[in-house]
Amino acid sequence: MVDAVKTVSVGARGRLRDGAGMWPVRLFTSGPWWRRVLAVSLAARLLTTALLATLFILATANGWALPSSRPDPTFFSFLSSWDSTYYRRIAESGYPVSLPVDDAGNVVPNAWAFLPVFPFLVSLLTAVTTLPFDVVAVVLSTGFGVAATLVLYRLLAARTTERAAFWGTVLFAFGPLSFVLQVAYAESLMLLLTFGSLLALVRRHYLLMIPLGVAASFTRPGALAIALALGIHLVVRFFDGRPFPWAERLRIVAAGAAISVAGLAWPVIAGVVTGNGEAYLETELSWWVGFVGRREFVPLSPWFVMAHTFLGVAGIVLVIALVGVVAWWLSSRAVRSLGHEIQGFAVAHCLYLFAVFLPQQSVFRLALPLAPLLGDERLSATPVRRWGLFAAGIALQPPAILLLWFIGYP
Repeated sequence: MVDAVKTVSVGARGRLRDGAGMWPVRLFTSGPWWRRVLAVSLAARLLTTALLATLFILATANGWALPSSRPDPTFFSFLSSWDSTYYRRIAESGYPVSLPVDDAGNVVPNAWAFLPVFPFLVSLLTAVTTLPFDVVAVVLSTGFGVAATLVLYRLLAARTTERAAFWGTVLFAFGPLSFVLQVAYAESLMLLLTFGSLLALVRRHYLLMIPLGVAASFTRPGALAIALALGIHLVVRFFDGRPFPWAERLRIVAAGAAISVAGLAWPVIAGVVTGNGEAYLETELSWWVGFVGRREFVPLSPWFVMAHTFLGVAGIVLVIALVGVVAWWLSSRAVRSLGHEIQGFAVAHCLYLFAVFLPQQSVFRLALPLAPLLGDERLSATPVRRWGLFAAGIALQPPAILLLWFIGYP
């Protein structure tokens, strides 16, 4: 396959070079890094907007049921479906003091499963601009998604070649689940805060990680992976034989402690407000009912429970095999070359998903923080690989939007 946008490796850093001389190509391959990455991000969002808009137009023209049940749906309300309805409730009326229950007294899905930073930001901006929730939430999410793409590039550029960093960012921006970066979900904000925290870790700005990590802790579950990555970083630096001043050790410990406390705070807050110490856990487990029935939570068991429910013993074997494949990938030389910060976070986030999350269609969305692994140099080593993966990402977007937004929630 011929590289339409020619890239060549120059020395160890693999710099990009304009091979075509046409201004649209130069926009993506020459000039300052932020212009190239911004062009990629905006092009990706325009493409995904066109795909989402096409589906919305087809659905309204043919009378197909939209995921938004509101009367007179608009394109923005279409982009504010599924979990966005909970963010709307939080923005408009806060969290329930009493947990909603069914006729048997069991807790049912409610707003306590969703953290407050994103809906409160939307609420603030709706009050300032007087624009509707749908518009503000989608615009905010899209803006955070573009910013997350820029920060991801800087993170990868600090740990791999320029070509691998650029193409890793391209694959993220045009990935199958990239539509999540512009719907009324908190994902794009969480990704921005996560990538920013990892960039601060790579640059050893440990105290900067505190506001980023604490904000992430109240944006989406999973910020404890950032704290664990800090712990791994502390151990690596302690044993690598290089100078490790006590001031830096204390900063790492302070940042890790602050993010850990913030990451564990929400269940406590939910318990205090509702008077039910298990409010958050019972709320999360209420989403399991449709898949595996009512279950007690046992750490490290959800994947096995889900697999055994639908596939029996074969499912258990499949989970074990999957764990082995992921462990092999995360320990591979190419991933190690990204640095222990990225590798450590990837291990921590995979452990979080495996320990507490019941795998269903949302697993693809919750895996998005693993995007720094797209800097793996093997993915962009040849034109066939990088263009093949790029084409695959675009080709998979329409079915992903149809299956994970129009038909079912992501």
